[in-house]
Amino acid sequence: MRSSPRRGIPPDSFSSETALAFDAVYGGEASSFTSLQAGSGYLNLVLQPAQRRWCWWGRMIFHVADVDTLYERALAAGCHPATAPRDAEWGERFFHLTDPDGHELSFARPLSPSTPTCAT
Repeated sequence: MRSSPRRGIPPDSFSSETALAFDAVYGGEASSFTSLQAGSGYLNLVLQPAQRRWCWWGRMIFHVADVDTLYERALAAGCHPATAPRDAEWGERFFHLTDPDGHELSFARPLSPSTPTCAT
């Protein structure tokens, strides 16, 4: 998490996640720790000093009911998804975006078994 001039979660982090249908269940913009909920999943935001850098890579995957509607909502909220929604060969419709702090988020919906996922 980037440092902010005021104590609390940087507003751009909090705003982008809440714009994507996460509900704050603990903390908020003025807190050093915030827990957001989307369905049965949670995303925790922790404020870290500027000199501390995380050194791992990963992607949080959220299954959602309508990938395309969430993609349009992300665009309308000023987010810049890394990919447009598409059907993947592994059987999901998905798109990725990177939040303002570099966290990779994927929003996906399993495709029905009868839905083709690639051209033959």
